[in-house]
Amino acid sequence: MAPRWLSYGKFLLTKHKCIPLLLTIIIIYSVVDLAFLRSRTDVQTCTNWKAPIIWDGTFNPTYYDAIYKKQNVVIGLTVFAVGKYLDMYLESFLVSADEHFMPGLSVIYYVFVDELPKLDSLRLRPNVRRKLKKFQVDRHKRWQDISMFRMKTISRLIEDHVKHEADYVFCFDVDQRFQGRFGTEALSESVALLHAWFYRRPKFMYTYDHNPLSAAYLDAEGDFYYHAAVFGGTWQSVKNLTESCDRGVMQDKQKNVEALWHDESHLNKYFWLHKPTKLLSPEYCWDSKIGWRRDIRVVRLLWAEKQYDISRQN
Repeated sequence: MAPRWLSYGKFLLTKHKCIPLLLTIIIIYSVVDLAFLRSRTDVQTCTNWKAPIIWDGTFNPTYYDAIYKKQNVVIGLTVFAVGKYLDMYLESFLVSADEHFMPGLSVIYYVFVDELPKLDSLRLRPNVRRKLKKFQVDRHKRWQDISMFRMKTISRLIEDHVKHEADYVFCFDVDQRFQGRFGTEALSESVALLHAWFYRRPKFMYTYDHNPLSAAYLDAEGDFYYHAAVFGGTWQSVKNLTESCDRGVMQDKQKNVEALWHDESHLNKYFWLHKPTKLLSPEYCWDSKIGWRRDIRVVRLLWAEKQYDISRQN
């Protein structure tokens, strides 16, 4: 039912009075409607520190797009594709990102590979709003070292490039592909992702690092279990996160210990100490092996089929 003041405005219009006032009311009503944060009762949509959890049906994409397009923001995206990961996943990841990641905004892809010539053979779609910057990285002996080393690499990238070129930066694993909108609703100062395999589980089942010798030690104190396959925010916030995680990795190496889930364990420790300002629901990184879930209405980023026996070969 329309508000009484809107009905009254229509009455004035029929009397040919106060037309400018009525037009003003209609504009205000439209803006309020755009800004209105929709609600869902079947999922948690807010943390106890008042950070929103983004689900389908809890935001108006038109409203968010209008805000950030007006600001002319630039989004950075980092992705690492080393060894078999380059051959198996990178092209699909980038092509799908062109279509679904931050549509309508300017995006810079910061792509790290161990074989630069292979990038020239990728069948990427030309796009004036999409820039691709290539970086050479070394191939480590173990995939765990590749995973942990990226924190230092991202931190250096932000200092040397991102802070001069982009407002926000998101960091992704390469073995996944976009298949739905991953847009401006995801932007915030500090963004974390709820892990698809843990978001419904009780906290005692979270795989935090339980070794007191590790800098990632968390025991059972955490809020949620976050997935390191996606994290982001302003470049300043992501720089703080990656520097902190890298320090933790280096401290562990000095003690000859290694966190249970490597950089992901350190990321969970960081987000416990420094609460993210926005959380993304598992829609933003889903694994089809979990099966159908009533609360997952849209899959925006989908895990690729894991072939670790091939992809993790050195």
